[in-house]
Amino acid sequence: MDQVKNKFFFVVNVDWFFLSHRLPLALKAIENNFDVYLLTADTGRKKEIKEYGIHFIDIPFERSGKNIFHELKCIRILEKHYRKLKPDIIHHVTLKASLLGSIAAKISNKKNVINAISGLGYNFTNERNGMLQKMIRLMMKKSFTSEYFYFILQNPDDIATMKEFKFVPDNHYKLIKGSGVDLQEFPFTELKDKEKVRILFPARILYDKGVIELIKAATILEKKWNGKAIFILAGDCDESNKAVVPPRDLEKLLIPGYIEWIGFKKNMVEQYQLSDIVVLPSYREGLPKSLIEACAIGRPIITTDVPGCRECVVDGYNGRIVPVKTIDLLANAIDELCDSGQKRIEMGRNSRELAEREFSIEKVIDKTFAIYDEILK
Repeated sequence: MDQVKNKFFFVVNVDWFFLSHRLPLALKAIENNFDVYLLTADTGRKKEIKEYGIHFIDIPFERSGKNIFHELKCIRILEKHYRKLKPDIIHHVTLKASLLGSIAAKISNKKNVINAISGLGYNFTNERNGMLQKMIRLMMKKSFTSEYFYFILQNPDDIATMKEFKFVPDNHYKLIKGSGVDLQEFPFTELKDKEKVRILFPARILYDKGVIELIKAATILEKKWNGKAIFILAGDCDESNKAVVPPRDLEKLLIPGYIEWIGFKKNMVEQYQLSDIVVLPSYREGLPKSLIEACAIGRPIITTDVPGCRECVVDGYNGRIVPVKTIDLLANAIDELCDSGQKRIEMGRNSRELAEREFSIEKVIDKTFAIYDEILK
């Protein structure tokens, strides 16, 4: 008689995010005899996902969350599937999926719930505390409070913040640093001498990512480095995000041949390999995938002393950490690394060592499955 498989639900806002951040975990679950379902919004990747042996259930999640009736509709759809299919583990990913999914789990009396929140996001950034933020905190209290639920968070600051709410027992908050990086897919690549030092900003074009601070720092350095360095902004203008820098505003700040915007690039391995320095002056993160990928490739990193970012850099070892929104200090750090090819080489090698020690996908999978085992025992 065949062994009965444990039924496993991933609930994620959108299909492409699942592919970029959680696919290896799902494939490991299938290898371990889980029957894996993905509940997410379909943007055209459904066929690709099903080819991996993953059941696909379309949930019409919307990014904005402004329409309360639509959010209630999503909760009802989730509840229906939770009741009908009776999953053994429900793994919500991102704050929104966790909020709506946890309500659905409570209504359908499902207890084996993991809420993986990669970062507390826009509403916890820049000391925002308006009516929307207060409503989200109230909703979190209603959704998340349960002695049975678990949380996976990506940095110690977010663990401390969530513990203050007392949603779950303290030992149900788990720290896993990021979604992991495949060290073979992102191989260590030695820095090469080039005509220009290439500084890469690998993120969406959002104010909260520090893109304006980077552009201002680059402008400070223009007299010295224009012609000898180039700043590359590799990310899309996510116009559904409230913190977006509109393309027309961004284009006014670009300097051809010195500050350039190349938009979203699917092959980020190539972009890291072409770069000499990676810079992310973000206001707050969970644990930025871009920085752990940059570590794996072997690049020195300049980032800010904020939750998530500071977990990716040991100051002076594999890069520089500067206070958030300090344009002059950011410019100084960029200038320092542009000036010294030897520092870039040493820090880049140290970044790879850090990735191997802290951020490999194997470590993330092992730690996550330890939580599954704890829940199922």
